[in-house]
Amino acid sequence: MITRRVALVVLAAVFAAPAAAQEKLKVLASFSILGDLVQNVGGDRVEVGTVVGANGNAHVYAPSPADSRRIVAAKLVVVNGLGFEGWLDRLVKASDTKAPVVAASAGVKPLQRAGERDHDHDRTDPHAWQSVANVKIYVANIRDALSKVDPAGQGAYAANAAAYLAKLDALDQEVKDTVAKIPPDRRRVITSHNAFGYFQSAYGIAFIAPQGMSTEAEPSAKDLAAIIALIRREKISAVFLENVTDERLIRQVASETRAKIGGTLYSDALTEPNGPAPTYIDLIRHNVRQLAAALAS
Repeated sequence: MITRRVALVVLAAVFAAPAAAQEKLKVLASFSILGDLVQNVGGDRVEVGTVVGANGNAHVYAPSPADSRRIVAAKLVVVNGLGFEGWLDRLVKASDTKAPVVAASAGVKPLQRAGERDHDHDRTDPHAWQSVANVKIYVANIRDALSKVDPAGQGAYAANAAAYLAKLDALDQEVKDTVAKIPPDRRRVITSHNAFGYFQSAYGIAFIAPQGMSTEAEPSAKDLAAIIALIRREKISAVFLENVTDERLIRQVASETRAKIGGTLYSDALTEPNGPAPTYIDLIRHNVRQLAAALAS
């Protein structure tokens, strides 16, 4: 009797094993924000890794041999594109990966910074995820890429993407409603580097930065003096730190102008799970609330 019962348990486990042990699709995203988007679309069918992790600075990242091995093991590599990952082409070439490399930003209308050029980005602003509308394009591209690599999961990816897009619609409206409560003449802030151009274009808050679009671009004394003069002249009331830049620059500006530090904005990376911006939605929500709190009064 006991033997028969054991046999039935073993038999049930054997039949259940394929569903329970289904191998997940390995996807490698170039940085943490993309990793979160891929996870939301991929759901239980994917195992997501990131090259540049939480609080990491993709502008100055130096790939390691371990990154090459991770790319080789991946079935899909998702990158931002628009020149954001200046080190990526070398890494992909060195790894000799057979995995498709998909730019999540394909189809986004890029912003250009007139007269601005830095080490990584030429004049194209790569920080397109700062507009929620752009991230909806990212999500559609990720959905299509996953479906192409894993056709059996097409229905799941479509359903996950639709659910996430609905959340993004609500987030986009939340940002617009929050910004609308800020007096128009106060919608100007100073940040470390030019990562918020798409946010500015989409939502109407002006961002001015001593650094260019890459954190590798060091501001000159002339640039810094111009920023300080602008703050005094325009009576800009708040400056913000960023989690991927050295805060000393902004603290110097605040000290010389007596502008208040409005808090920390998250531009190019998520925080750890216990931080204020562990997901893309949390990042955007945190940023707009920090801006509103500093500018509304």
